[in-house]
Amino acid sequence: MRFAVLTLGCDKNTVDSERYIAELVAHGAERSQSMDDADVIVVNTCGFIDAAKRESLEAILEAARHKEDGRCQLVAAVGCMITRHKAELEESLPEVDLFLSTAESDRLIPELESRGLLDDAPLLQHPGVRLYAGELPHVRYLKISEGCDHGCAFCAIPLMRGKHRSFALGDVVREAQLLEAQGAREVNLVAQDLAHYGRDVRDGTALPELLQALLRETTIPWFRLLYIYSAGLSPAMLDLIAREPRIVRYLDIPMQHASDSVLARMRRPERKAKQREKLRALREQIPGVAIRTTVIVGFPGETEEEFQELLDFLEEAQLERVGAFTYSPQEGTKAHEMVDDVPEQVKRARLERVQELQRLITAERYESWIGRTARVLIDKAANAEGVAQGRLEAQGDDIDGVTWVTMGAFAHVAAGTIVEVRLEDVVDDYDFRATAIRVLDAPVAAPAPSARRVLPVAPGSVGSFGR
Repeated sequence: MRFAVLTLGCDKNTVDSERYIAELVAHGAERSQSMDDADVIVVNTCGFIDAAKRESLEAILEAARHKEDGRCQLVAAVGCMITRHKAELEESLPEVDLFLSTAESDRLIPELESRGLLDDAPLLQHPGVRLYAGELPHVRYLKISEGCDHGCAFCAIPLMRGKHRSFALGDVVREAQLLEAQGAREVNLVAQDLAHYGRDVRDGTALPELLQALLRETTIPWFRLLYIYSAGLSPAMLDLIAREPRIVRYLDIPMQHASDSVLARMRRPERKAKQREKLRALREQIPGVAIRTTVIVGFPGETEEEFQELLDFLEEAQLERVGAFTYSPQEGTKAHEMVDDVPEQVKRARLERVQELQRLITAERYESWIGRTARVLIDKAANAEGVAQGRLEAQGDDIDGVTWVTMGAFAHVAAGTIVEVRLEDVVDDYDFRATAIRVLDAPVAAPAPSARRVLPVAPGSVGSFGR
């Protein structure tokens, strides 16, 4: 049986898809890079906002067309959108054979076996085993918890993913070791809020202890922290980032707005003064840290004055990158009960104003970096002109632009190498041009990616990955 997996949404979905791929391969299935020659197509959906739902629906319908035009025998829709809308999707999409919520991920293999598409075989012993599903095998994602306990009025994630559950420290470390054995050079830690790690277990293990264990038990050169509430950036956490070069100086801190009245309606845990104070502390204790955030415009009741507060705060804060979204009501959330009273054209206009302001801020900040030396992780080896594609510590994978590096005498180095560069120019506001100075850290015998490679697992491990 040949299969294809299409992943939509966040990096946490990427982790889930890699586990699906590993389980299918372990049962004798062969992965296809195209839906055209797949017997089974799995669409891992996103249900975060309306635009993501539309994209997921389009992907499901595209997969279903391969049942008529290709060799596909079964389409499975899985993930967050299914968790939220399973009953109505089952009724409206009869061409889809299988719908599985996030809590039903362990049913995929038995369902395929029962339909004669897979031979009966032992399940993987360790749910942390994953097979790479992207384009850069040295860049991987490590989910350290599942679910969320925050009560943000606009967010349906707790309804899709459930309450926060920390994965056992030993299991997370073992999974990181497996990723390292597969060639990982940058591991991005992901969760709904990294800072909540360990709070539900209450055994004295929190995010700093997890990071220290990962540093101690692996040689992965770059760890990146994605999506961490500023309240969780304790003095111990800041000290660890400041003194440990293997934790890149980059933080993705969701703020969502800067007007206290909007933040209150959003049921966010912090207010503008606290956000301002935390940003000051971060920059004082971690010189050179790059900070990214996300904001929502057009939340119910947002006035022009409240929106202007957001613009003024972004101008003051001078963040490296900002992702912006228009508000869309999600059924089951507190905000869904509010009147969605900001017209769509106003939302779109405000979105454009935020994006244009931040484009100028980012370009100006990046221009000030010209002439500096910096570390770059090479993502794609040098081309015929001797130019490689890489990323600074300030550039998260797939969201913050790239750095084009003239490699010179180092044109032979492989992807996954960390080099020191001199920044020479900003391109299109978000990208850099640079020249390599020296190699800092090169991969050692990194394995070639293989769609059929399953690593050995710890005998008897039951894992804690919410499967």
